Amino acid sequence: MTRARRKTPPGKALYAFDAAWTLERGGPIAGADEVGRGSLAGPLAAAAVILDGKTIPDLDDSKVLSPALRAELFEEVLGRAEAVSVVMFPAWWIDRHGLGAANREALTRSIGALDSWAGCGLADGNLKLGPEVECLPRADGASAAVAAASVVAKVLRDHAMHALSEDHPGYGFERNSGYGTPQHRLALAEAGPCRVHRMSFAGVGT
Repeated sequence: MTRARRKTPPGKALYAFDAAWTLERGGPIAGADEVGRGSLAGPLAAAAVILDGKTIPDLDDSKVLSPALRAELFEEVLGRAEAVSVVMFPAWWIDRHGLGAANREALTRSIGALDSWAGCGLADGNLKLGPEVECLPRADGASAAVAAASVVAKVLRDHAMHALSEDHPGYGFERNSGYGTPQHRLALAEAGPCRVHRMSFAGVGT
């Protein structure tokens, strides 16, 4: 089977970033990223990953990868990682506590679970997660560990949305992963929300 690859793989650049990042902080680096923040339904997921240091050539931010390559990289990351942590907050938790709290808690808990193995923590974004974790916008496209976390979080959340589509057909969760595509919004207008929709989001509960 022909392997689908990006035209310009990032090569060792992401690993070089991690090496430089940990030079003064100590390693290994626990990289974290979240997915599902802007979705109208389903959980928000965060993953944290400590890699083994051996280069995965095609590793990159999950958003720029094809689904086929992302699935392959998911298997590679799980096979090569020193440690992996995943945290998900369902729609009802997001409605009760707010998206910002869910985002912070998911990232903090996912990295916190790897404290025993990590020398430092890095998360994608610009949140303040405490003295033990630094945040950097677009870290998922700069750091190998954060990119790996983005792949793990994306693939597992997509799997979760596929499973939810079986219990809640008609919204296209298996295709849109809960995001507000025109087809999803049309289904919301016609059938109303289901129990895994985020009722606090504009256009869902009102």
